[in-house]
Amino acid sequence: MTPQTTFDRISDPNQNSYPTPAFLRMARSRRSRTPILIVITGLLLLILGWRSSAKLSSKPAFSTAYRLSPSSPIPYTAPALHDDTESPLIAPPTSDDNSTAPKGLQKTNPSFHLLVPASESNPNLCKTLLSTFALAYPSPTLINYGKNFQGDGWDKGSHAGKIRGVYDYLHDKKKVKDDDMVLVIDGYDVWFQLPPVIMIKRYQQLINEANHRLRRRYGTELKHTDGGAGSEMGPKYTQTVVFGADKLCWPNGGADPACAAIPYSTLPKDAYGPLTDIDPRGFHNRPRYLNSGTVMGPVKDVRAIYQLAVQKVEKDHRGTLGDQFVFAEIFGEQEYQRETQRLSSQGTGGRWYEWLSNALGASDSPLAANQTINNMTVIPGHRYEFGIGLDYTSEMFQTMTHSADDIRFLTFNDSSIFPEIMEQYPDVKAFPTIPPMDVQYAHGPLWYSSPGNRSSDLKDGILLPHSDKLDDLPERLDWFEVPLATNLYAGTIPSLLHINGDKSPLDDWWSSMWYHPYGRALVRRFIRSTQTRQAARAAAAGGQTWWDMRGGRGGVWTDSGTWMSWGEVCKKTEAEVFQDGKGKWGKEEGSRKVTNSFGMVVIADEDEDE
Repeated sequence: MTPQTTFDRISDPNQNSYPTPAFLRMARSRRSRTPILIVITGLLLLILGWRSSAKLSSKPAFSTAYRLSPSSPIPYTAPALHDDTESPLIAPPTSDDNSTAPKGLQKTNPSFHLLVPASESNPNLCKTLLSTFALAYPSPTLINYGKNFQGDGWDKGSHAGKIRGVYDYLHDKKKVKDDDMVLVIDGYDVWFQLPPVIMIKRYQQLINEANHRLRRRYGTELKHTDGGAGSEMGPKYTQTVVFGADKLCWPNGGADPACAAIPYSTLPKDAYGPLTDIDPRGFHNRPRYLNSGTVMGPVKDVRAIYQLAVQKVEKDHRGTLGDQFVFAEIFGEQEYQRETQRLSSQGTGGRWYEWLSNALGASDSPLAANQTINNMTVIPGHRYEFGIGLDYTSEMFQTMTHSADDIRFLTFNDSSIFPEIMEQYPDVKAFPTIPPMDVQYAHGPLWYSSPGNRSSDLKDGILLPHSDKLDDLPERLDWFEVPLATNLYAGTIPSLLHINGDKSPLDDWWSSMWYHPYGRALVRRFIRSTQTRQAARAAAAGGQTWWDMRGGRGGVWTDSGTWMSWGEVCKKTEAEVFQDGKGKWGKEEGSRKVTNSFGMVVIADEDEDE
């Protein structure tokens, strides 16, 4: 007798057989085959999409060999920062003969410009200026200083005037070059926390990562080169300009592209716990909306954005709600165009992938969300691409609208506070327990204001003679020993704080900034920084001093070209800014005549209280 096999046993109805599984019986029915095939097809498309994304992610963000068409922004890389053997000065100082720089000295590398729209002085502006002096940022240029706005609207036109003022400055080729770097900040609520070398390196890293994401999402396209004679593949979109990111979209309407068509944050989807992005009050939202109070990028690209903003304000009358509305609208239009073009150009497989992702609630396209978006009126020939992106992780710019609770001032050599933070912030996945490497490898906090000149003889030409009473600073201080505002949810230590929204931190947090206990001494030391031809030559050569050729230490320039010292701009703000009880600026040890680097008297013997 032939022995039975397993096949015989299952197929023979006379034998005891194993029961057929339920999912196989369902699959055999004609009614179930179609949805099963759809699911299998969807899974295959998901796998294919994942494999395609993995291939793209293994490629670099962009190649320096790519040549983009004039309509696309060019990937920007700031000049390399040289080693620490160069002069610590950032703005080239006055040379020995009181000229701005040694005669015949030419600056061939890009400059770094810090623009601060501010029509008048007050203690909040002076707090911003002190933070730039403590960290040796370029001498700020005040935009619209002394201008009286009498326009219509809640702000009398000052916000719209800010757009025109910045654009006019960036449009002046005598003051700026296309490949210069520019940082524009609000004048009355921004404090710098980390030095400019860290700000610039983080900008470069953020741009690199953003371009990697753009290439992965939008792919490449054929670019014409050599005036149309040749062509090569290049990234379809690139980013060169960085704005701050906010948790709330305002004052634009919720259905406008500025609020509904912009990308999701790069922070984890559960960064704020179970209420992430669904908190009706917005406190647990990931930052993803443009904030216009901080922007950084190449002059050429930032100027193009401001040019369109001027047009929207002055021709289209879109500026009644301020600059925030205008720049958010420009960003929303850019992103709406990117996504609609991506979705419309997809093949059958791509459309299936988008449909399935949306059905499963896993789509990363804001246009696929179940919300109403006001359609744009697309104007043929109108430019919508400006290379704008946001700092989602707050490494460069920390905005404060509904974010104040995300911030704690941490002194990293004191770990006793860490258990309290873990208990108080249960949704925080991991917060930094040591400063990031770029901070650890930076010079100590007090290094940037320069050692200065310890002479007490006015005949030496020193602007502020050294005083043991006023200039006492610790001999050594490192970043582990000072309080640093830290975003616990993002796990970052921002380069600057933008205290928009609730203004109470302007008073409550000022004393927590690391430079607050040394404010007067740091400003004095910065003003006394060595003024030599060697420093000016180092500034022209590049490295850590590639910023600016106008000169000046411890003061500001106006957009009309006027130099103003700290004593001129911040007169009578000492009590609120320094908070040290040492008296009026320049008269702490009695009245004496002091001139600035251009020979102007800034503190006179006959000065009297008003």
